[in-house]
Amino acid sequence: MNLYGRFFAAMYDRFMAGGEKAGLSDKRHELLAEARGRVIEIGAGTGLNLKHYGDAVTELVLTEPEEPMAKRLEERAAGRATVTRAPAEALPFPDDSFDTAVATLVLCTVSDPERALAEIDRVLKPGGTLLFLEHVRSDDPRVARWQDRIAPIWRRVGHGCNCNRATHYMIRSEFPTADIEDGEMPKAPPIFRPLKQGRAVAA
Repeated sequence: MNLYGRFFAAMYDRFMAGGEKAGLSDKRHELLAEARGRVIEIGAGTGLNLKHYGDAVTELVLTEPEEPMAKRLEERAAGRATVTRAPAEALPFPDDSFDTAVATLVLCTVSDPERALAEIDRVLKPGGTLLFLEHVRSDDPRVARWQDRIAPIWRRVGHGCNCNRATHYMIRSEFPTADIEDGEMPKAPPIFRPLKQGRAVAA
């Protein structure tokens, strides 16, 4: 087990706590109020979304490829959800398996986001919904340039996070009718502040 991976998992909730209290938790709650039926969450981390799922969810499946994160997730999700250790690019589920898919602050870290989105599209039933909340490349050229400068360093420090990834364009490419809203990451430095959230329907 990677020592830094264990440290990152141990500190993740503490690292996120300020932003969660400042409004990120509210954003999660508002988004996940739309989750219903059989739900898959991609890269669920330590399980910060768990408390936001409502009664309309009949089954919850959480995926997480990183062992240190998955261990913490399994403890938090015990009796409430099933945890599967799998990467977003290779989901071990049949086509048309889920009514809702959830991706929050995860598509910045996956190795192949286009493939991950294709996998999400594959496992969603026709008419199923992807709910997403992602920090992205800034639309402001000055901030984007700083993101590009910082990105190589931050990928190492931030456990693979790509702060300059234009995830919203990738979502729109896979889900052409996606409804994407602008937002801001609470209590975040400018290079991490641009946020895109919304929903997309599988064909």
